[in-house]
Amino acid sequence: MLNNEKAAGAEPLEIADADIYDAMKAMPGYLDITPGDFKTLYVKVYDQAVKRIVESVKAVDIMTSPVVTVTPQMTLQEAAAIMASREVSGVPVVEEDGHVVGVLSESDFIRRMGTEHNRSFMAVVARCLQVRSCAAIAIREKNVIDIMTAPALVVNEDMGVFDIAALLRSKQINRVPVVDGKQKLTGIVSREDIVHTSLIP
Repeated sequence: MLNNEKAAGAEPLEIADADIYDAMKAMPGYLDITPGDFKTLYVKVYDQAVKRIVESVKAVDIMTSPVVTVTPQMTLQEAAAIMASREVSGVPVVEEDGHVVGVLSESDFIRRMGTEHNRSFMAVVARCLQVRSCAAIAIREKNVIDIMTAPALVVNEDMGVFDIAALLRSKQINRVPVVDGKQKLTGIVSREDIVHTSLIP
């Protein structure tokens, strides 16, 4: 994990010579170091340093590990109990060899428990309260593999945090499993992990 206190500015930000040179190149015209010019240069140098540091942050630096997981053949009752006890809304579905084959989230349960008009958790609860039988009965005997989202979208450990944030945004998902060079699960990155990376503007 990143040291958020350091990232938040508890210690001076390290500025490299390359940051200064890049900032100077970005300034048009002749550089005359007056107080005003120095302030302008400092802002550009600072921005350059932040950009360099943030771009160096990889999935492996911010991911949560170890990860709460379920298996494809696990019953939905077992999976739901695990997710509830660990207070997570989504988990990777992992084979015995460590390969990620899917993702199980609250939305997967909701899609199978509700109708086309019940696409939120509260809509499903409301429906359960209106009828004699709960909507969960329809999936009580099913296993994880029956409702999980597959194939799983994963990222490599060396993927940059900016790219991960863009991926989560474009796919409209809240988390993504992280795999190593052998495509085996090593962690998970969520929107919350990225938000807690204080360097992200």
